[in-house]
Amino acid sequence: MSSAPLPVPMHRRLVAEFLGTAVLVAVVVGSGIAAEQLSPNDVGLQLLENSTATVFGLTILILLFGPVSGAHFNPVVSAADWLLGRKAGTGLTGGDVGAYAIAQTLGAIVGAVLANVMFDIDIAELSGKDRTGSNLLVAEVVATAGLVALIFALARTGRGALAAPAVGAYIGAAYWFTSSTSFANPAVTVGRMFSDTFAGIDPSSVPGFIAAQVVGGLLGLALVRYLFPDIASVADDVVVPHATTHPSPPETADTRSTR
Repeated sequence: MSSAPLPVPMHRRLVAEFLGTAVLVAVVVGSGIAAEQLSPNDVGLQLLENSTATVFGLTILILLFGPVSGAHFNPVVSAADWLLGRKAGTGLTGGDVGAYAIAQTLGAIVGAVLANVMFDIDIAELSGKDRTGSNLLVAEVVATAGLVALIFALARTGRGALAAPAVGAYIGAAYWFTSSTSFANPAVTVGRMFSDTFAGIDPSSVPGFIAAQVVGGLLGLALVRYLFPDIASVADDVVVPHATTHPSPPETADTRSTR
């Protein structure tokens, strides 16, 4: 029998969430800036370049930071982890969620500023890219619901190791099948308003996007609870199996991870 993993200290988990979210936003914003410069007259090609970089970047970041913090990079995912696991004593605690959300949001802002610096963009100018409209809000609900459902379905069925390519692929697809280009992440949404570029979002559009993402997260939770009633038993394995400071239930054939 293999020994249980040592708990990962909170400070390491927060650094992982901060760095992961920062690099994720740097990838999204930086590739958006590069796409504008490389293909100034073709918005479709810009989106292809932006989405391709995001798919690869997100996949790599989940593989890199997942074993440390779970590679959430998203307050909605962290909150879902807590909501699904709170009764069973698995997953994050309420305090953990707050700490994760702060680290993720600060990381997102730093990532946007970093992308601006790398491409010599004014770091003091907020985005003026308007993203209002009920169609965009519906798109964010759909994108976030699908993301949450996918992540926890993989965890429930013992396929957490597939989260990196699966989540990367989903976000890449959602760039194209949603009218909002799938932000699906409150922290990333906040970060992207700090870059007045292709991937930016006007501050006035941010509250609506975040509200839609929260609704989408709740719908995703409802769907996954309906499909997988015992989801709480594996809440601590999201996104990638990782050791936490909380006791885990005994492993079974259905819930054992790749630890």
